[in-house]
Amino acid sequence: MAPPRRRNHVRCPIPAISAKPAFSVAALALFLLASFSLLGPPVLDRVSLPGSVSVLKNHEDLEQDVGIAELFHVPDGGNSKTDLWASKRAKYYYGCSNSSRKFPSAEDITQPDRYLMIATSGGLNQQRTGITDAVVAARILNATLVVPKLDQKSFWKDASNFTQIFDVDWFISFLFKDVRIIKQLPRKRGKVIRSPYTMRVPRKCTPRCYQNRVLPVLLKKHVVELTKFDFRLANKLETDLQKLRCRVNYHALRFTKPILKMGETLIRRMKEKGKHFIALHLRFEPDMLAFSGCYYGGGDKEKRELGAIRKRWKTLHISNPEKERRHGKCPLTPEELGLMLRALGYGNDVHIYVASGEVYGGEDTLGPLKALFPNFHSKETLASKEELAPFATFSSRMAALDFIVCDRSDAFVTNNNGNMARILAGRRRYFGHKRTIRPNAKKLYSLFLRRANLTWDEFALKVRSYQRGFMGEPKEIRPGRGEFHENPSTCICENAQPKVSNDESKSSLTYSADEQPDSQFSDEEPLPLDQDYGEDEPLVRYSSNGTDLPQDLTVPPELFELEDMFSD
Repeated sequence: MAPPRRRNHVRCPIPAISAKPAFSVAALALFLLASFSLLGPPVLDRVSLPGSVSVLKNHEDLEQDVGIAELFHVPDGGNSKTDLWASKRAKYYYGCSNSSRKFPSAEDITQPDRYLMIATSGGLNQQRTGITDAVVAARILNATLVVPKLDQKSFWKDASNFTQIFDVDWFISFLFKDVRIIKQLPRKRGKVIRSPYTMRVPRKCTPRCYQNRVLPVLLKKHVVELTKFDFRLANKLETDLQKLRCRVNYHALRFTKPILKMGETLIRRMKEKGKHFIALHLRFEPDMLAFSGCYYGGGDKEKRELGAIRKRWKTLHISNPEKERRHGKCPLTPEELGLMLRALGYGNDVHIYVASGEVYGGEDTLGPLKALFPNFHSKETLASKEELAPFATFSSRMAALDFIVCDRSDAFVTNNNGNMARILAGRRRYFGHKRTIRPNAKKLYSLFLRRANLTWDEFALKVRSYQRGFMGEPKEIRPGRGEFHENPSTCICENAQPKVSNDESKSSLTYSADEQPDSQFSDEEPLPLDQDYGEDEPLVRYSSNGTDLPQDLTVPPELFELEDMFSD
């Protein structure tokens, strides 16, 4: 009789029952737990990542996080090197904006019955570029400039006029040799001499463009108002006109006394807290992130919230978040900015002033930055509600306070390439190349992805390498490259002998031409200007012969609001 056939059963090995009951029970429990872990779905935990919204992670990721904590440890303290705050090379460069002898006075060239009116556009800093260019446009047309109108209807909804933001008498008197400026149109028998003829010039209009388009109308109508006046003047002009731009922007445009006084109070309170301080223009508001099309790991909740905001502008293209981030077009998270600064050598005892609106994710998002820099301040924490009351309901006046503090900071860090960042970068270059840091977001992005495999020392070394050319050094951008407001190279002179600095503390108040605060040097590749969040997108398409097509046929109305929103 044949032996019985053996069946190929899969047998699960069961641990043998030990003579010791306690050991047997423990072994059986471990076996059952391992079996369920293998057969069942992975257990998910909700983990709040530093600098981002909450995301789901499984146990394998959690183990990796533990590895990061062991390998990637941010040390206490920082680097005591003096070049964190100033450049040894900056003393050889200084602002120089005086006109040449070939530049005739306004009295000699201004023609009667030519009045140029300007209606600016956008937020405070976008309007500042418009005011600066308006003076130059009036000079090109040999016209009398009427004090520009500030935009009161844009996204910012600020009802302030020119005289409530800027010292109008100083503005007129400082520029009297360059351009004749009046506060309002002349009146005859109680009535304005003429109603203005309104028109708009193309973006980046050259001097010849003004002479061909505006001058004939000005000769016929005598009073012309140029509307939505922002970025309506060519970037490159002849030297004397470029220097005029600098005299307007860095000397003639002075804030009113109440704004200056409050700004000086904020600066004084920051300086009382430590020898140096950093000002950080965070730009991590929900609207900014929605417009950028970037993604920060917040899952469906983030996509839903930011997607709802993006729907305000139906004409926005569908972006690829990974591509945008890879190309350096996404703002860094607050945590990433903090890690970058710590890697550069700034210690956790450094005081930081944050200029920002509502931060996406609130305190959860800001928490990691505050952990890296516990000395965290803003105008709301430095001043009482009563002190800020005269400014609180006016967005431009609040922005002016941030502008003053950022201008006077020992190091200024910008997280985007909007108008405030560009104007402050140019201003800080002009007044002595004060430390101005812009993240090299393109390279830092890949570094942040790889930090799990790096020690802190390796990470910090990479950050310092990637940030060369992004630290506000002299000649960081080659002369003539980039936006003139950001790189006013025509107005920066080099001296073989170090230029002695005067009292730097007055630069935001008096705009003295001789003031040269400290800074630094780097001769790296030019800074790429590829981070643009919409404020400089052309609103007019041009035909091949250089004429502009009607705006109402080419641009949806909602883009006008979008441009204003992301300008400052």
